[in-house]
Amino acid sequence: MIRTALYCLVFLHLAVTGPAWAEPVAVIPTQIIYPGDTVDAGFLKTVEVTNKRIRRDYASSVDQVAGMVARRTLLPGRVIPVSSVREPYVVERGSTVTMVYSKDGLTITAPGSPLKPGSVGDLVRVRNLNTGVMVSGTVMADGTVRVVVR
Repeated sequence: MIRTALYCLVFLHLAVTGPAWAEPVAVIPTQIIYPGDTVDAGFLKTVEVTNKRIRRDYASSVDQVAGMVARRTLLPGRVIPVSSVREPYVVERGSTVTMVYSKDGLTITAPGSPLKPGSVGDLVRVRNLNTGVMVSGTVMADGTVRVVVR
C-alpha cells in the first residue's frame, strides 16, 4: 500500500514537472528579426536544446522575449540570447515629455526633451524646454519623467 502510494506520487511529480533528465528548451525565431523590430510571439517557437556546449544565457520561454525589441539581428533556428533584446523605449530622444517634480504636496510640471531614449525605470537627462536647464529623471510608465533631486 505504501509502495503504491509512493509510485503514485513519483508518477504525479514526473507528470507535472517532467523527468529530471528532460532536455532544456530554448526559444528560436521562425523568421529574421532585425534590430529595432518588436519581437512578436507569432515569430517564435520553443525547441529542445540538444547541444550541450551552447551558451546558457538564452531565452527559455516565449514570455521572456515577446514584446521586447531586438538589439541585433535574430536569425531563424538560432537561440535568442537574453542580452540581445531590450525593453521598448517609453521616451525617445528629442521628443517632448512632461517633467514632474513632487515634494511635500507641491507638484511642478514642465515640458522637457530627453537627450537619449529610455525605458521604464531608466535614468535619463532631460532639457527643460522653457529654461534650457538640464535635469535628470526617472522614466515612468505613463511617459513622464520624474525629476530626481540631488
